[in-house]
Amino acid sequence: MKKLGLLLLTGIFVFSCVSKKKYVALQDENGELKSELTKTRVEKEDLENKFAIIQARVDEYNTKINSLSDENDAKLVTVGDDVVISNDVREQMNETLKHVDQAKLAEAKTLKDSMNLAVAYNLQKSVDTSSLEDDEDIAINVDETVVMISISDKMLFNTASYRVSSRANDILQKLANVINSEPSIEVMVEGHTDSRSIHNSKVQDNWDLSVLRATSVVRKLQDDYNVAPEKLIASGRSYFSPVASNDTAEDRSKNRRTNIIILPNLNKFFALMQSKQDTQG
Repeated sequence: MKKLGLLLLTGIFVFSCVSKKKYVALQDENGELKSELTKTRVEKEDLENKFAIIQARVDEYNTKINSLSDENDAKLVTVGDDVVISNDVREQMNETLKHVDQAKLAEAKTLKDSMNLAVAYNLQKSVDTSSLEDDEDIAINVDETVVMISISDKMLFNTASYRVSSRANDILQKLANVINSEPSIEVMVEGHTDSRSIHNSKVQDNWDLSVLRATSVVRKLQDDYNVAPEKLIASGRSYFSPVASNDTAEDRSKNRRTNIIILPNLNKFFALMQSKQDTQG
């Protein structure tokens, strides 16, 4: 019995020691977990504060973007597929339409149709091309929002050459007067050839010839007739935009031409037209 009691006391003592060690270890582990939890909560609060600041900035930017979008929507009007005008221009356009032939205006089915009528009316009034209309080698047409002046190549160049001839001096002076008379327009000089191939030491092909001819005219207008270079655009179409067949000499001569395309900056154009109308009124 004494031995049994001794064994029981020894077991209780050993068990107590093991349990205490586990208890202390669990306490330590619990303390670490609490510390980690506290650290995590602090980090979470810090992240939440940073997120709140970022979200506030995003909301502020979205508000500004929406405000700008609403403002632009209020100021801009889309005309057709690729033309955008301001509401101010639209109001000025409506004023112009009061003077347009009402029979033609009645046929306008879209806003773009109405704009074309207004631009054509103002172009015909502001761009005086009468000095160019006497020559049979010059054709003038107002097509929607542009004035197209087509000049036969024999007025400007020698055969198969891109150098402007002296015969062109008179026509280029008149053309420069037209361009310089209206500050709101840009001018595209567009070279065209017939379909006969060309290749020599100076000209590689028809593309080359059409572009070189346009560039020669642009340089002449800038250097000799004081046309502002920022108003000029040079381009070439080779023989891919004919106005006649290339089957006869007569038709080929029609295709060899230089188009002078007068392009109004719509915002500036209508503003200037309105200013002129106010002055005249």
